[in-house]
Amino acid sequence: MLTVSSILASLANRGRLVPTGHLGQTGRFQTSFNNPSGLIEMVKSFIPPLTYQSHKGESGRVGIVGGSQEYTGAPYFAAISSLKLGADLSHVFCTKEAAPVIKSYSPELIVHPLLDDDNSSTEITQWLPRLHSLVIGPGLGRNDTVINNTCRIIEQAKEYNIPLVIDADGLYLVTENPSIISGYEKCVLTPNVVEFERLYKKVIGESPLLSEPVVCTKNLSQKMGHVTIVQKGVNDIITDGNRVLVCCNEGSPRRCGGQGDLLSGSVGTFLHWANKMFENTDICNNSMLSYGPTISAAYAGCLLTRECNRRAFSKYQRSMTTSDMISSIQESFDFLYG
Repeated sequence: MLTVSSILASLANRGRLVPTGHLGQTGRFQTSFNNPSGLIEMVKSFIPPLTYQSHKGESGRVGIVGGSQEYTGAPYFAAISSLKLGADLSHVFCTKEAAPVIKSYSPELIVHPLLDDDNSSTEITQWLPRLHSLVIGPGLGRNDTVINNTCRIIEQAKEYNIPLVIDADGLYLVTENPSIISGYEKCVLTPNVVEFERLYKKVIGESPLLSEPVVCTKNLSQKMGHVTIVQKGVNDIITDGNRVLVCCNEGSPRRCGGQGDLLSGSVGTFLHWANKMFENTDICNNSMLSYGPTISAAYAGCLLTRECNRRAFSKYQRSMTTSDMISSIQESFDFLYG
């Protein structure tokens, strides 16, 4: 149902009204309905300005770990989304068979056909110090060699203190071995409903309560050492086990493949921007100081993805695809954060 707070929120941030999904015991947390302008200002505070003094790479060097024979679209969507949002360079670390296909999609991407090499982790490690964030999982597949190599890449990325976004088959990897990211607070997991249930059962030992999505998401985050979890759904629930944000803005009923890749790629860019701003807490927005860079970046990505979804669906309806959403990134960005 629509509430007075949702109507006021829509007027305040030019957002669209949507029915609010069930959140269970709400407790005290912010949503894009009850504090729209404050959360928008939080995101705007860490978006870097475009200046003539900037140099290539300063606005973000994002790495995507994924891409296999069967799945070449997902890493492309994640990588190009990070660029379209405003990152300067986007690297894709994929298997040999996937590389020429991904290269053919766009000349803007830097593609490394290393992921199925026996010594790929050693070669990819050489690139890690140059990267500001890593998105792990789009199009990864479940080949044993690739999964093992990816596990080593995660361990090495943690040593370099690189922010991580883990989605898709990366979540399969985490579900099989939750300890690999346990306690790493610069990590964002982005499970859909099915992926969340699998991970919850693995870590908690029982199914999540459908009536208490916020409580269950917080519990899972706490059990995993306060990694940030974005439970995607009617509302996107974002929590590090202590603090909670809920993104309620309108998207669309269309569920074409690739939308999660746009989210993961954009969060990868937002993570760099938010962490860079957070290095100087004297100039940080108060809401960002409260929520921290990881939750702030995750919220920014959720809001942008929903707006891209809404705009593309309004034009193309049932024929909308993720490519249409990606084409809407700039106008969605300007609408929300311009």
